[in-house]
Amino acid sequence: MDPESRRDAAARVQPGDGHALPRYRWWTMLMRSVFHLRLVGEDGARETWSVDVRHGGDANGEVYAQLYRDGAHHARSTLPAAFPVPGGIIEVVASGFGLRRCHYITQDGTERQLLPDPASAEGRRARFDRRHPALSRSIGIGSVAVLLLGLVLGGPQLLEEITQIPPVASIVGGFSSPVRVPGWANTSLVAATLVASTERALRLRYNWLLDGGIFDGDFS
Repeated sequence: MDPESRRDAAARVQPGDGHALPRYRWWTMLMRSVFHLRLVGEDGARETWSVDVRHGGDANGEVYAQLYRDGAHHARSTLPAAFPVPGGIIEVVASGFGLRRCHYITQDGTERQLLPDPASAEGRRARFDRRHPALSRSIGIGSVAVLLLGLVLGGPQLLEEITQIPPVASIVGGFSSPVRVPGWANTSLVAATLVASTERALRLRYNWLLDGGIFDGDFS
């Protein structure tokens, strides 16, 4: 987030009501992200700050980041969010497959990612990475390869469909994709790219072209 976006996000923060951080349930793994940060408060006491995001949103479909201090609800904000905390801010940004950022940014600009809750999907993926680093790296490389393949095969087909829209065709003309893929292969590729993007989101990896599409975001 740039400084102006952070100011706008900080202005959207609403005070919390003090309710307790709900226990993490395994069946919510793909619908809920929880991250933790340990800081020293203004009084010198150690505090645990937690971010809870329900990706399905509320009854109105609005997705909020909920902030807790030592397990008590402290604040909430729509995404992207920028929560003031001791020594800096916690920045929370979503992607189409989970979170792309959940970082603590100090006043001098130093950044560090919050730690995922051990019971969450992100926490399980992080634990797998610690226990099997080589295999984890291979899976990460495989995810990138799948997304690159999807871009190479799917990009021209998508461009062809877009240029068939009359207003677009009247401006840029038509485009015929040089790539022809059977329907079953397209379906399999879409499923594979969804899995790959989700795997990357569990590690808070995001690339504007691979994970967000041509019209979104930036490299990380």
